[in-house]
Amino acid sequence: MENLKEELKKQIIEQLNLEDKKPSDIADDAPLFGDNGLGLDSIDALELIVLLDKHYHIKLSNPEEGKKVFNSINSMAEYINQAKK
Repeated sequence: MENLKEELKKQIIEQLNLEDKKPSDIADDAPLFGDNGLGLDSIDALELIVLLDKHYHIKLSNPEEGKKVFNSINSMAEYINQAKK
């Protein structure tokens, strides 16, 4: 699970062109959206949907589900693990 979280952080940085960030800057439980976390917005959410599809072959279509999945690195990793089962 730790490897997956580290991988996710690198993929998010690359996908969203967060050049000023490194994986160690992103806490596993920090919110990805809003002022307290990475500060991502709705356009970034679309990029994260693309990332899930491209790297993990997971299609996310329900916006309500997306809110839970993209809450933090922890929630994304958990969702990916569940989807792979």
